[in-house]
Amino acid sequence: MSLPKNLSRFATLVGIIARLRAPDGCPWDRKQTHTSLRENLLQECYEVLEALDKEDSAKLCDELGDLLMQIVFHTQIATEAGEFELGDVISSINTKLIHRHPHVFGSLKVKDAEEVAVNWEVLKREERETDASILAGIPKPMPALGYSQEIQRRVAQLGFDWKDIEGVIDKLAEEVGEFKRAGSQQKAQEFGDLLFTLANIARRLGIDLESALRQANQKFYQRFTYMEEVCRQRGVNLGELSFDQQNALWEEAKKNIEG
Repeated sequence: MSLPKNLSRFATLVGIIARLRAPDGCPWDRKQTHTSLRENLLQECYEVLEALDKEDSAKLCDELGDLLMQIVFHTQIATEAGEFELGDVISSINTKLIHRHPHVFGSLKVKDAEEVAVNWEVLKREERETDASILAGIPKPMPALGYSQEIQRRVAQLGFDWKDIEGVIDKLAEEVGEFKRAGSQQKAQEFGDLLFTLANIARRLGIDLESALRQANQKFYQRFTYMEEVCRQRGVNLGELSFDQQNALWEEAKKNIEG
């Protein structure tokens, strides 16, 4: 069979995936299901986020292609099962985008991006079932920190929010006190309350918790691997150093690693 041509066309990708799933296609691709591909889809999403965090446009281009492949793969599986087709996926998102942008495709006037965001949420509420909770549309498998931030953002739209950030800071101090006083059986619950309050503070400051924590993780990774490299160069075992010696190395790493 001849190799696919016009590799920059979306239709070529759709054709390749269909070919891989054909009876004489790839055994591995033919074996996959929506369920078996869950982890692959999640992994590709994280790799896109990593490319964004690194501001690596070449990597982002590559990872977006991998993510797009996952979308087409799931659509092909659904098409074979008679669930829906690619046209349904595209029609659905096009309809949604037009409906949620009446200031572009209709006569509604808006003054700024903030007003657009408010209107967006109003339109999303119109799309929900009348008896559905405002929290119902948030995917429960989301990372816990992101989920926490999103549910607090949703309820804040209904006025269920602190008047100012000082109230949330006071709440954080209260939660710290409760954590310190909690017995061993309650520590995990009180720690969860601490994280929940921190998520609220981040939301009020416009900080994305997941991104902030990924950056903190990367910073720690860079500093610790610096410590390991210094120890190798000096011929010492990091694990055999005293805490004070390790801490001195950490301070050295902080001075020499940006961030």
